Amino acid sequence: MMKEGKMIHQSVLLERCITLLTPSINRSANPIVVDATLGLGGHSEALLERFPNLRIVGLDRDTEAINLASTRLAKFGSRFTVVHAVYDQMPEVLSELGIDGVDGILFDLGVSSLQLDQIDRGFSYSNTAPLDMRMDKSSRLSAKDVLEHYSKEDLVRVLRQYGEERFAPRIVDNIIKARTAGALKTTTDLAEIVKSSIPAPARRVGGNPAKRTFQALRIEVNQELSTLERAIPKALELLRVGGRVVVLSFQSLEDKIVKQIFATASESKSPRGLPVEIDSLKAKYQLVFRGSESASPEEIEMNSRAQSVRLRAIERVAI
Repeated sequence: MMKEGKMIHQSVLLERCITLLTPSINRSANPIVVDATLGLGGHSEALLERFPNLRIVGLDRDTEAINLASTRLAKFGSRFTVVHAVYDQMPEVLSELGIDGVDGILFDLGVSSLQLDQIDRGFSYSNTAPLDMRMDKSSRLSAKDVLEHYSKEDLVRVLRQYGEERFAPRIVDNIIKARTAGALKTTTDLAEIVKSSIPAPARRVGGNPAKRTFQALRIEVNQELSTLERAIPKALELLRVGGRVVVLSFQSLEDKIVKQIFATASESKSPRGLPVEIDSLKAKYQLVFRGSESASPEEIEMNSRAQSVRLRAIERVAI
């Protein structure tokens, strides 16, 4: 994606995603793919260029991303439709568009390059910015609201559950002291509080010590995991036979949810030990490959965001 002459976005595992969706697209005369996390439209643009008969419906909660992607993809005319929505609203969005089934759905989860690169959005612990972290600027809850108004118990829960932060109680104690003193106003304030709360030996490993706290707050503000838990089963139901859901996850909590839902969906309900499988209890879905895939060293070298990616894919095999 080009903006003011600079490359600001590089889609992760682009070619692999296209390869995984190709069989589902090719089996239909008029294929439809949902880009559930449109972002700057890199995956959508590549798919639309590769498949001249393809239609894509792009969803995103970030209006800035929608505006940029809409400009980028305007050249495809009616083959591209964009909707301001969160991906767990996919069934309602498609129903309003008169679409009752799709051939592919792509999820590129987590915070986008656009959101990270815009300092004033407050997603980065490396720059001074307001405590925001909203993916949708029209939503009510911000990181500032969470930090100022959540109880100690709720803040500890958020940091432990969504950041897997073992020093959560110490961090929260210092957050409460800082907010009481009016000393918690920016991302830099928060990052310094986290750093001072973690023992020096623990700060020397695992990257920036604020990473887990910032991740936890971002997930809480945007309700990312609960939304994902609702969205993946809905996405599976929207697939036509032969259609695929492809998911890119960038942290273990997301990947665990996807893994569990895919495993349950692809498991036969026939009782074990029977000589034959009961047709009505056969799984409607099957994994495209076992486990997850990661990016190659070459891609990671070109695009650091690919370092933590885990890719999973599932296909609908029966109605």
